[in-house]
Amino acid sequence: MLQNKQETVKEFDFTRRDFERVRGLIYQRAGISLADSKQEMVYSRLARRLRATGIVSFVTYLDALEAGRMDAEWESFTNALTTNLTSFFREAHHFPLLAEHALRVRPRAGEPLTVWCSAASTGEEPYSIAMTLCEAFNTLTPPVQIIATDIDTNVLATGADGVYGMDRLDKMDPARAKKFFLRGKGAQEGLARIRPELRQLITFKPLNLLADGWPLKGPFDVIFCRNVMIYFDKDTQRKILSRFVPLMKPDALLFAGHSENFLYVSDALRLRGKTVYELNSRAA
Repeated sequence: MLQNKQETVKEFDFTRRDFERVRGLIYQRAGISLADSKQEMVYSRLARRLRATGIVSFVTYLDALEAGRMDAEWESFTNALTTNLTSFFREAHHFPLLAEHALRVRPRAGEPLTVWCSAASTGEEPYSIAMTLCEAFNTLTPPVQIIATDIDTNVLATGADGVYGMDRLDKMDPARAKKFFLRGKGAQEGLARIRPELRQLITFKPLNLLADGWPLKGPFDVIFCRNVMIYFDKDTQRKILSRFVPLMKPDALLFAGHSENFLYVSDALRLRGKTVYELNSRAA
């Protein structure tokens, strides 16, 4: 019993006040609203940052951040608290709709189809978009430009590299995996890399949805913003959606996550399909 009790002692003191400070800082920095239930997760992730910086207490670490004595640490702080659950072709019902939309608008526009994936994480979502569009246009070099952004710079680097463990492809159709991935050999055994043609379709760049300015230009034919809004409160959701609207072409589609409902946040959008939205022409 004594051994079990000792094992529960934390390396660093982490009080409720520390947690509330973290909640306030990540909300100001990234708009993320941390639930009370996330206290252990916050401790676990930020304890790594204390070890990495050599700081021995949360109070000292948070004081340094707030006082501007560790400006370079803000990126690591934000990265540590960002959730990056993703997979290839997650919420698969969206991709046939994407293909249908691409074929409908591309011939009429006469320009590249433009897509913004606003929460790219480690790249599975933008690459799923790219694969879908390659299949829709029946070529590895479709008339497509994809911007993939995320607040977490670490996961963006993974996405840009395009290398994944073979287990990430387990649920993918084997023919699709063979067409779009190169299997590693020798020291790279067990890994697969996205074909270079697909990587060339995508530009990865950091972007904070709460930043005053977004380093991209619209308008877009498609915006993916899936499973991101659930981390924001309603006011933040409303602010972000209001900035999406002018970046959408008149017939653009906005894809949301399975547990997200934008109709209660913005009257500028109307439901087109299951968690798929379009501009509401009547809301002017």
